[in-house]
Amino acid sequence: MTKTIEILREEHRSIEKLLLVLEQELEIFERRERPDYEILQAVINYFQDYPDRCHHPKEDMIFAKLKARDPVAAEVIGDLESDHQQEAKRLRGLAQAVGSILTDHDLPRQAFGKVVRDFVGNQRRHMSMEERVLFPAAAKALRPEDWAGIDAQLNDQRDPLPDKAIEERFKLRREQILAWEQDNRSAAI
Repeated sequence: MTKTIEILREEHRSIEKLLLVLEQELEIFERRERPDYEILQAVINYFQDYPDRCHHPKEDMIFAKLKARDPVAAEVIGDLESDHQQEAKRLRGLAQAVGSILTDHDLPRQAFGKVVRDFVGNQRRHMSMEERVLFPAAAKALRPEDWAGIDAQLNDQRDPLPDKAIEERFKLRREQILAWEQDNRSAAI
């Protein structure tokens, strides 16, 4: 596998940890206890920022190269950009649901649970498709010069893609969210 795919897989593992945090907070909510809304907001903020600035551009570059090298494989994957837009739409729904709760608007518990489960489930399905279909197809079809071009774009500081400082900020935010969640679980025991 290429370095870029390994980075994307590592990012997927980090995203999965945050999805688990959302599920844990939902469990608390469904027990009619008060979840940590600061953690929920931090996770939402992370998802509002990170995928579009750091994660999806890498996948989109790979997909664009794959379409040129193996259109049949790209067709199996479908419209990756549209999938990413649907993820953003689900995230807006999640943010609105949390916002409604925080501003004391009526939102049935079942509706909130549905929004969280929909977001989490679709994130997982999307990442699974990328892991099972996109990444192997790209590893097979893309040539060394394709990967070099992708790496060059990722490393070009003039490019609107993120630099290492931004990536590090997101990594620190992820770690902070996970530490808060761990502290909450420890305090509940």
